[in-house]
Amino acid sequence: MTLQFQPVASGARLADQVADALEAEIRAGRLAPGARLPTEVALAAQFAVSRTVVREAVSRLKSLGMVDSRQGSGVYVRAAGAEPLRFEAAHLASRDAVVQMAELRRPLESEVAALAAERRTPQDLARIRAAIGALDEAVAAGQGGAEQDLAFHLAVAEAAHNPFLIGTLQYLHGLLQGAIRVTRANEARRDDFAREVAREHERIAQAIEAGDPVAAREAAKAHMDNAIRRIGQADPAFWRQEGARLAQPLIEGRAPRQR
Repeated sequence: MTLQFQPVASGARLADQVADALEAEIRAGRLAPGARLPTEVALAAQFAVSRTVVREAVSRLKSLGMVDSRQGSGVYVRAAGAEPLRFEAAHLASRDAVVQMAELRRPLESEVAALAAERRTPQDLARIRAAIGALDEAVAAGQGGAEQDLAFHLAVAEAAHNPFLIGTLQYLHGLLQGAIRVTRANEARRDDFAREVAREHERIAQAIEAGDPVAAREAAKAHMDNAIRRIGQADPAFWRQEGARLAQPLIEGRAPRQR
């Protein structure tokens, strides 16, 4: 049977509505264990939302243990098992705040990286490489590397030679620092996440060194997209422990959600 979903209504959070609709189909058995979800493009068209909204909804289902991804194949419904761990409201707020901060950073970091590729000096490149080296040393020493990660992104920003962009990032420094502490803590729990981040930083640095603004912009955007994905895949236990604590500055700095 081919499922057909109705467009979601504005008002309540779109990703939550999409996730709720998919969850209802899974619990009703209309999406049986082993069934493949419609493609991201198909779901976006049926629900009349962006692919980003669909991605976020699927991430929520993954966190509930209801679906998982198969490389190059798609997203499949998991076999029924023990009732998955659920997020409490406070933990959902923490996760959402980190994701929203990454969404804010995505266009900023992308443009900063592109400008850095066009304007970098030898001194800028040396600072970027030094920041990567310091981050590698921190990770090797068993540290989280949040401060060194932030230093890398600020080194890239300085290479853009745009005082307004730098001023914006400095204004957001506290929130950036808080967001990076959360993402680094999550990534430190999994070796594959840590390796991904190192590769993403390296791609950004190489594109800047090559003077390729298109590649730099795409590398920075992919880094933020992947940061959002990794947060979506964080274990609920992470949010019950250090995740919620580290995200508190973001919760306090976030404006009330408009309904």
